[in-house]
Amino acid sequence: MTGGPGGLLVVGDVVTDVLALQEGPLAPDTDTAARISVRPGGAGANVAAWAARGGARAVLLARVGADSADWHRGELRAAGVDPRLVVDGQAPTAVVICLVDGRAERTLVTDGGASVRLGPADWRAELLEGIALVHLSGYLFFSHQGRRLAALVFADAAHRGLPVSVDPASTGFVARLGVGAFRAAIARAGLLVPNLAEARLLSGRDDPVLAATELSAGHGTVAVTLGARGALVARDGRLVAKVPAVRSAAVDSTGAGDAFTGGFLAARLGGADLAAAAEAGCRAGAEAVRTVGGRPPAGLPTGPSAGPPTGPCAGPSAPARGRAGWGYPRQL
Repeated sequence: MTGGPGGLLVVGDVVTDVLALQEGPLAPDTDTAARISVRPGGAGANVAAWAARGGARAVLLARVGADSADWHRGELRAAGVDPRLVVDGQAPTAVVICLVDGRAERTLVTDGGASVRLGPADWRAELLEGIALVHLSGYLFFSHQGRRLAALVFADAAHRGLPVSVDPASTGFVARLGVGAFRAAIARAGLLVPNLAEARLLSGRDDPVLAATELSAGHGTVAVTLGARGALVARDGRLVAKVPAVRSAAVDSTGAGDAFTGGFLAARLGGADLAAAAEAGCRAGAEAVRTVGGRPPAGLPTGPSAGPPTGPCAGPSAPARGRAGWGYPRQL
């Protein structure tokens, strides 16, 4: 692993991804040809792996089944992540079936398995030793025990003056829980990293800038991914950065948002301002969509100097840039 003493702790999920890259639309009542592979995944694990790719010292707390614990532990270590995996003796590792169409867009079918059983009993405040930033996967908030765990993490992080970020993760699950309940559960987060659909749902605003600025007024900082249009960042109720996407030949969009989050957080831990961090996130996202699966491709160097094959983001960034450094604990 690379990075200085101030590391990233991700609390989230490890998943076995079954990826089906379809050769055409799904055909009812018959076969649809596809290239199928099994890959390590999970939003939390993916973020940790991409953060390690960006130079951060990344630690992951997650719950897996005994059926595949050794494989997942090995894959995380190979990605530069320090895995703190709780092995569940009753439930298997979570599984997600990812159906990827010809446009590289995905449809997910999810079995939460052991990941939804992560709870307060799995938490130790000692996990925060040497940590400068905590990231909570949004999937934590969709189970009762996950919300209880998140509350503990928020409290212990606040006691140590550590900022906490949250990825909302899923519009479907947020809507099922209720926007108000979700917003209440993440109220202490100092950074949100939603995609545009999630930002619109949480803010009630259709315009991306209004959605980002409104959410940032309550949370401090919000980085919204806009897909092919790049990303924008708002802080304290105002837009501070807008960066373009990196051109990329998309194969599979699985994990692209996780890659942005990991790249963004690693850059912030390395001292980048908000615009530069968003650019790093876009570079990671562009690398992700060129790769099958949600993790960084094997064999690539890690660390801030390991730029993507296509180079930096094309086009200028917005002139207004966020302040470098962490600020007060809720502010990232």
